[in-house]
Amino acid sequence: MSLLEARSRIASAQAITILTGAGISADSGIPTFRGTEGLWRNYRAEDLATPEAFERNPQRVWEWYNWRREIIATKQPNEAHHALVRMEERAKNFHLVTQNVDGLHRLAGSRSIYELHGDIWKVRCTSCLQVTDNHEVPLSLLPHCHTCGGLLRPHIVWFGESLDEQTLNKSFQAVKSCEVMVIIGTSGLVYPAAMLMPAAKANGAFVVEVNLDPTHSSPSAALSINGRARDIVPLLL
Repeated sequence: MSLLEARSRIASAQAITILTGAGISADSGIPTFRGTEGLWRNYRAEDLATPEAFERNPQRVWEWYNWRREIIATKQPNEAHHALVRMEERAKNFHLVTQNVDGLHRLAGSRSIYELHGDIWKVRCTSCLQVTDNHEVPLSLLPHCHTCGGLLRPHIVWFGESLDEQTLNKSFQAVKSCEVMVIIGTSGLVYPAAMLMPAAKANGAFVVEVNLDPTHSSPSAALSINGRARDIVPLLL
């Protein structure tokens, strides 16, 4: 299978679904915030992004999210983000499912986005549950709801929490109905996102994978291309 064939399939497809992960954002200079890159004051992301951590010390968790917001605020969408916008403009049915929370897809101009893990630029009240946009940098270390006065938390799906059911259902509908699925910058190991590629293949989709290194999903893809998302994704057009 060649890049030329993949380009032809994408050009003629009426329904395209994209799945993106940290790799596409890494090309914009955003660290993964996991593993050694994610260390912050000797804390791992897994130690901070939990309901229990927020209950114990909400100020510390908000310090970490403020640090993340300050980094992300300095970054811009890269060539891969912009290529997906052009792809959306051409396809009759286009859906972008992302594991990223940085908002770069929206900033680039993508419209049909399903954010599996939430949005770092939104906050949710722990009392009235109202979700609002918030781009303040830095944000108060203990921000409160303007409506009810309750403590705000990042609108992020933390470890141990369930994904939003509506977002998840729409994501599965998108992969089950697509002719072409393109997976970009994700190992595909984290559930339930790991179930999306098999669902697409089960319904006959042509699957293209773009990742720095081979993944466990690579043998199942019709075409697996290793390289940076910002270099490869524009070539798919």
